[in-house]
Amino acid sequence: MEPLAAVSLATSGGSRPAGWQAQVRIDYVINKVAQTHRGQSEHEVAQAIHDQLRAVGVVPNGRQIAQYANAISSLPEIPPNNKK
Repeated sequence: MEPLAAVSLATSGGSRPAGWQAQVRIDYVINKVAQTHRGQSEHEVAQAIHDQLRAVGVVPNGRQIAQYANAISSLPEIPPNNKK
């Protein structure tokens, strides 16, 4: 599995930039959808991103959702884990 973007809630001191909480939520949702919806159609991926962003209180940006959906849909699907 390819590495995903790191999401860190740790601080290095000082103040945070405006909108940092929304960006952490966006990163979380994109990483989650990239694991569960990769290889699916752009429409399905975009809908999943939209729904999950709404669920965490972020107002979706249609243009960014389309870019993320395009990238995620072009990833190969993760094969099922066949541990026995």
